[in-house]
Amino acid sequence: MAPQHATVRALRLTLAVAASAALLAGCTTTTVMGRGPMDGGSTAVGGMMGGNGNGNGNGFGNGAGNAMLAPLTCAAPTDLPGARVTVTLADMGMSRMMGGTAPMGARMSLTAEPTTVPSGQVSLVVDNRGWRTHELVVLPLSAGAAVGERVPGADSKVDEAGSLGEASNSCAAGAGEGIASGAAGWVTLTLAPGHYELVCNLTNHYANGMRQELVVTG
Repeated sequence: MAPQHATVRALRLTLAVAASAALLAGCTTTTVMGRGPMDGGSTAVGGMMGGNGNGNGNGFGNGAGNAMLAPLTCAAPTDLPGARVTVTLADMGMSRMMGGTAPMGARMSLTAEPTTVPSGQVSLVVDNRGWRTHELVVLPLSAGAAVGERVPGADSKVDEAGSLGEASNSCAAGAGEGIASGAAGWVTLTLAPGHYELVCNLTNHYANGMRQELVVTG
């Protein structure tokens, strides 16, 4: 075979290998986060939750890399009264159970579904799929106020004045010491028409994006 033909053939082979590698790299499967059943194993999340639903741009970013969601070890009762709101708490970059204190800039998310419910009894079911301890506190939003505008104090928490209740008890209702990684907590409240802010108020968690608006209609 002539040297020139050998060179061309080698070049074509190199290009084919490079194209195949690029194609395989682009076919990596991404699993979108879902609550799912208590599955006994972690759920992979890649490149999702580019915001946390509250319009402030915080959340799980641009799709670079994967995070693992903690498997649920308990669930809320299915017969809770009133409208049911599922709140999912999560954090990125974690791979083991950790405490509730977090550094500024840690990537965290609080999402609710649905975000609009009728007035009256509302049961908030909180699934902690993150690796840190979290909680849920329900705060009123005054007229004209927006989610994310509260200013944390020296303790890196926001003022809970006017709180209507919280879910911060692992595998149980009401207040406690925080919802542990993989646990669920819940609370049933009677809410009047208006706007509310759902927050995790452990150290730096609010500033790191754990807040979501809940609208209660008349």
